Amino acid sequence: MSASSGNHSTPPKIVFGDKDNRKASLWSVFLRSACYEGRFLQHHSWDFVMLLWLPLATILSIWWIFSKPYIVDLPIGVIDDSRSAYSRTLTRYLDASPDIKVEQLYTDMAQVNEDILTKKIYGVVIIPSDFADQINKAAPSPIILKVNAQYGTHSGIIQKGVQAVVGTLSAGVEIKRTVKQGSYIEQAKISYSPIGVERISLFNIGANYQQFLASTVIPALLHILAMIIGATTIGREIRDKTFSQWYHTIVYPDMPYPDFKALKHLPPAQKLAKMQADLDASWQGPIDYNALSIQTFVPTSTSSLSAVPAPISTTQLGQPRMPQTVSILALVVGLNGKLIWALLFYMMWAGLMLLLAVSVHPASAAAILIVFAAFIALMMISLWVGAIFTLNSYSLRMGLSSTGFVSAPSFAFAGVTFPLLAMSEGAQRWANALPLTHYLRIHLTQLQMSAPVSVALPTLAGLIVAVVVTLVLTALLCIRAFKNPQRWGAR
Repeated sequence: MSASSGNHSTPPKIVFGDKDNRKASLWSVFLRSACYEGRFLQHHSWDFVMLLWLPLATILSIWWIFSKPYIVDLPIGVIDDSRSAYSRTLTRYLDASPDIKVEQLYTDMAQVNEDILTKKIYGVVIIPSDFADQINKAAPSPIILKVNAQYGTHSGIIQKGVQAVVGTLSAGVEIKRTVKQGSYIEQAKISYSPIGVERISLFNIGANYQQFLASTVIPALLHILAMIIGATTIGREIRDKTFSQWYHTIVYPDMPYPDFKALKHLPPAQKLAKMQADLDASWQGPIDYNALSIQTFVPTSTSSLSAVPAPISTTQLGQPRMPQTVSILALVVGLNGKLIWALLFYMMWAGLMLLLAVSVHPASAAAILIVFAAFIALMMISLWVGAIFTLNSYSLRMGLSSTGFVSAPSFAFAGVTFPLLAMSEGAQRWANALPLTHYLRIHLTQLQMSAPVSVALPTLAGLIVAVVVTLVLTALLCIRAFKNPQRWGAR
């Protein structure tokens, strides 16, 4: 590349290949971009936390929260106005149920309401005063269950537990009465319930919430973190106006890396000037602070060193020197090198996540492999989509806001806790546009339903296509950014 001749409004030329555009091979571009980002992470602890400690804490904390995998002994109250043998038996049966436990016997409804509001109990069973009399008369004798339906899971389990207890007691009373009338006990059982239901749970037979919820919440949270990393990794270069400096660094193997330790404590507006000032005199070139220059970093001959201007003061606001030519191939390879550290760390977290998941429900090696591949594809999509949001708005702040808007509610639309088919048509379209929905489909079918691998292959192929599409879109937006350097610097 040759130095610019002076037309500051000329946009950089975009080429597909790398001929006459750079001095480094594509492999060198990848390594220099990875090294550039690695040096940055060494001196910026919060960015490193997003790669190591925060994902690790997320995985371990979620798994610990669901370490008690079954919901048992949900507290309820009982108001026994009957005070009969039947009511005491019912209370004893309720307390013996594995789903619920009788936390307290109440006499005052006002105290019940207070304890429900403070979540000391989640429901109350009211046994009417004529409970025993109605049973003795063979008349209907209903009890009243008041449950806090605000908590859907709690409410469902309590209703199921109370219904099972009441059904058992009712059957016992009716069978006992029929036997007293002269029927055989087997005949009495059949006459009481001639039609029965044999329920067979196909998957997650024990209603294990660690298997059902924890193993799906973890990739959803890692999806959010990966999008944030993608937005910040590219967004900070746009914010600090160092995007072209990064590009020059990766395509010129002799260009020194920035001193990120010295840059760490500088305001974003002064980082570019400091990076330019730290360059050796042979890399310096004239900078026009009134207009953007397309001067590239081309070492000057030693005979011209006397004409090189003095180093730039860090109190000045530097302006990016734009490359004359941008190679799409070099840009794509460089972007992958810049985000390789995030991908490597999250591959490690994928292994930990799968190790925990198969410890609860063993799966075949083929299923684990395809879920691992799908998770890596999800992470790559997340990184690129985060970068896309930032590049599209030229603002790190707007990019982070967009990632939060898309990724934070994605688990609610994934069809895990609320059926996808029960959603409105618009919600279904939005859910199908989110990559997490498709990843969790593979995750659930392979790790929890033991479905054939062939069931997941079309979805995996779709995720791979999405990786390519988002990468290409990121590269195109980077090219657009090179053509509009006047929009760099937004927070």
